[in-house]
Amino acid sequence: MAKHLAGKDIDIIINQIDSTRDKLTWDGLCDAVAPLIGTRPTRQTLNAQERVKTAFALKKQQIKSGFQSSKRPASLAIAEQRISRLESENDRLRRENQLLLQRFATWQYNAYKHGMTPAKLNAPLPTIDRDSSKRN
Repeated sequence: MAKHLAGKDIDIIINQIDSTRDKLTWDGLCDAVAPLIGTRPTRQTLNAQERVKTAFALKKQQIKSGFQSSKRPASLAIAEQRISRLESENDRLRRENQLLLQRFATWQYNAYKHGMTPAKLNAPLPTIDRDSSKRN
């Protein structure tokens, strides 16, 4: 059975996607992140993670649009790579935020449809008594 990806692993994978400047493939990504997370994930494992899938699709689109870097001294090249990675991360986070806002609107409508009031929705979470020996 394949190892499940932890949140830290997903962050590492997304950072690798954001840092990629060349051709991006699922197999290439699996090979690139294997030493970083300790195991080689499958393409299906990565594709099942919504954040990874969104970041991958967005990066493929950016590569396809044809970002061309110019030849510059090393310090400027490093700065250019960092700017490119940050722009990619920014685009990905905007897309994730858009998806979360869409999900929230759906939840908001469904809560209204089922008679949930704002007071019920904003009620505090119940406290958990971790010292209790009772099991439910």
